[in-house]
Order: sequence, then C-alpha cells, then structure tokens
Amino acid sequence: KSISHRAVMLGGIAAGTSRVRGFLSGADCHATLHALHALGCGIELQPDPTAAAAELELVIHGRGLHGLREPSAPLDCQNSGTTMRLLAGLLSGQRFASFLVGSPQLCRRPMERVVRPLRQLGAQIIGRQGGRLAPLALAGSVDRSLRGMHYDLPVASAQVKSCLLLAGLYADAPVSVREPGPTRDHSERMLRSMGARVECSGQLITIEPAAALQPLT
Repeated sequence: KSISHRAVMLGGIAAGTSRVRGFLSGADCHATLHALHALGCGIELQPDPTAAAAELELVIHGRGLHGLREPSAPLDCQNSGTTMRLLAGLLSGQRFASFLVGSPQLCRRPMERVVRPLRQLGAQIIGRQGGRLAPLALAGSVDRSLRGMHYDLPVASAQVKSCLLLAGLYADAPVSVREPGPTRDHSERMLRSMGARVECSGQLITIEPAAALQPLT
C-alpha cells in the first residue's frame, strides 16, 4: 500500500512513462490514482506481459515536475490520510491552487503535522482550525520556489517525511529532515532510483532540488 501510493505520485511527475506491477487495488490507493488523473496524468491498466497469471500493470504517463495541470474541482482523498498528506507536499510546489477534501472521518484526522513544516518551507495553506484539519486549500508557489530548510520531526512519521521530501523537489535549496527513530524508507529509495539526489546519514535525510525525475520501471 505504501509503495503503491508513492509509485502513482512519483510516476505522475516523472519525465516519461512509468510501469508499475503489483499495484494494490484498494480504496485508498485508488484515491491517489484518481487524484493524479485529475491533475492531468494519463493512467492505464494493462495486462502484465511478464506475469504468469492474469495480473495487471499500471502504466503512468508522467507529466514532469512542472507539468501537472490545475484540477477543475477539489481533489477527493476519500478516506486516505496518506493521499492527503503526501499530496499536500507535492502540490505545495506547484504553480496553481488546489483543494484537498475527503470523507468526514478524514476531515477529523490531524493535518497540522504536515501543514506546519510546509508553511515553514513557504507554502501557503489554509485549513479548518488554523490548518489543523481538512479540507485544505493550497495557494501554490506562483511567483517563487519553496525554500530549503532543516526540520526535526517531533514524532517518527514516514508520511510527514515523504511529504517534505516531495516538497523539497521544488525548493530553492536542500531540504533535510531528521527523524527521532526509523520509519519506512520507500520514498527515499524510489526517489533515488529516479535520479533525485537523496542522502541519508543516520536519521538525517536530505533531498536536493530536482530538474527532472526519470520514470519508474
């Protein structure tokens, strides 16, 4: 599930076509799939030619780091906290406004853990209770890039870390995150495989601003 979310988002901003096998076809991952489609990414489900059984391969036609389009309606994250928190990082660096909505249950879940550091990066985000709760409105970085920074995570969280790494792709200087303890490193591995400069030193993860990402294969 964790890898499926990230594969769709990273494939959507890659410079070319990504092919993903083993995609988890659950409601949360489909929320991410629908969101990236609404952002202009062409996504197809095709038979997997390498699989012995009748499995499907996800084909994602990436639009590049700066090729996503402004959605015509709010992006419905349904009940997926991963979708909303990771999209908040990805969309903070875009040149357009976007709105993240979700189920009543999702709108009761805490979002301040990503809103606070994204605001420190320079993102303009509005939400209920000062940004603690969704829906979230992101103004985008129309006239400037996000800025680099160092952030110490108060609580170990792969979602918050990944959110900041995605935003860091669009910053004007490196973004580093220090974890108080180990978390899943799927984002770091996938970003590095796509050509992003990601360095890990103990619990410190640093990402450099990127010009382009290679497709996932």
